[in-house]
Amino acid sequence: MNKNQSWGGRFDEGPREAAVAYTQSWRYDKALYAQDIRASQAHAKMLGRQGVITPTEARKLADGLERVLTEIESGAFVWKPEMEDVHMNVEARLTEILGDVGKKLHTGRSRNDQIGLTFRLFVADKIAVWRRNVAALCAVLARRAAEHCEDILPGCTHLQPAQPVSLAQHLLAYAWMFRRDVQRIEDALKRVRVSPLGAAALAGATYPLDPQSVAEEVGFSEIYGNSMDAVSDRDFVLEALFCAAAVMMHLSRLCEEIILWANPAFGFVRLPDGYATGSSIMPQKKNPDVAELIRGKTGRVYGALTTMLTVMKGLPLAYNRDMQEDKEAFLDTDSTVDSSLRVMAGMMEELCFCTERMRSACKGGFLNATELADYLVGKGLPFREAHHAAGKAVSLAERWGKGLEDLSLQELQAIDPHIEKDVHAALDYTTAVRRRETPGGTGPRSVARQINQINRWLAAMQTPHHATSSAIADGDSHARP
Repeated sequence: MNKNQSWGGRFDEGPREAAVAYTQSWRYDKALYAQDIRASQAHAKMLGRQGVITPTEARKLADGLERVLTEIESGAFVWKPEMEDVHMNVEARLTEILGDVGKKLHTGRSRNDQIGLTFRLFVADKIAVWRRNVAALCAVLARRAAEHCEDILPGCTHLQPAQPVSLAQHLLAYAWMFRRDVQRIEDALKRVRVSPLGAAALAGATYPLDPQSVAEEVGFSEIYGNSMDAVSDRDFVLEALFCAAAVMMHLSRLCEEIILWANPAFGFVRLPDGYATGSSIMPQKKNPDVAELIRGKTGRVYGALTTMLTVMKGLPLAYNRDMQEDKEAFLDTDSTVDSSLRVMAGMMEELCFCTERMRSACKGGFLNATELADYLVGKGLPFREAHHAAGKAVSLAERWGKGLEDLSLQELQAIDPHIEKDVHAALDYTTAVRRRETPGGTGPRSVARQINQINRWLAAMQTPHHATSSAIADGDSHARP
């Protein structure tokens, strides 16, 4: 029962082995080592600038931390369970290297504000990767959409055939979803990148610290506004987890469509061999296991978000050890989101669309019924009367086992005398798609504008001022063709 070197002075006995095993976090929070060292180097340099320690000591601390980083990355570092977490493991090794100078690193800070900054750096680094991966998936969807502007399929509501749409429009719907995910992540990053260092345990520090310079050193622009809030805030984790949950929800929706479309009853897609599996007993099977797993893993991310909401809901100010639970929830989520996005981008790149099957499916379900109603409105009928007449035409066609386009002019005129010989041109599925040129619609010019908007936004993301450029790109969303 060894005493812990960071807080054992007050205790006559060390913690029981079971308690040590239960409370330690180094096995998973060692993933944060680079961010912890980066934050500690910034802290050491600030202490030197402020005269809290000498400039020479500050340099030794920064250099010693660099050596610790090299040891960890080379695999030479020995992690010690009795040190509890990544922070004490790093500091203990630093003290072995530097002697008493290493013990000065923790001057003016607590593990409470230390972990706050370390974890914020880690979350910021990881969700910035999500942002890039989501944008990469958007780019794949935009490319595939551009290949299929002229191909049509049944658009559905309630999973029932509704109106014909272009395949490009369908793919772009997901591109717009993922674009929102990128924007959510970018907005969350503003609040993740706030440094709590300087808040100490909860009340601030007595040393002449300069928290703003530490924030700038690590690439953050803001510091905390209240020291008690700073060390007990995990909103940044919750926001990141919500962003992840939204990403996975959108991935799951896309996977559900792929799973349905791959079923021979639909036959809209052929799965790439590299993203499907077979059956151990049924030779004919080609299962959409990758899409199913992404759909299933969505629950893990929802669970992580619920975990953190539950952890935080009853905590009084300020720091509480419950907050240690934030690491595993986020680490698992990061692994899930990162791998799911990469796999989805690869699958969408190789997915084969069976466009003839999609087009022929438009004949089932009377997808041109709205066209007939709109046609009658064009002949002067109020929409409600036109809707009623189109419904009667559907009933007649259904009785005879025909499509609306297969009804004769005489049969249609018996339903409403306003119908003329130009009706069959109006009932054409391709014509129906091409007529819908309102902003965001499925018409070819509208779809071309959408592809252009997504591509302009993606290009603007590569520039330092992408936020401003994105706003400009958005400005033409209601432009006329």
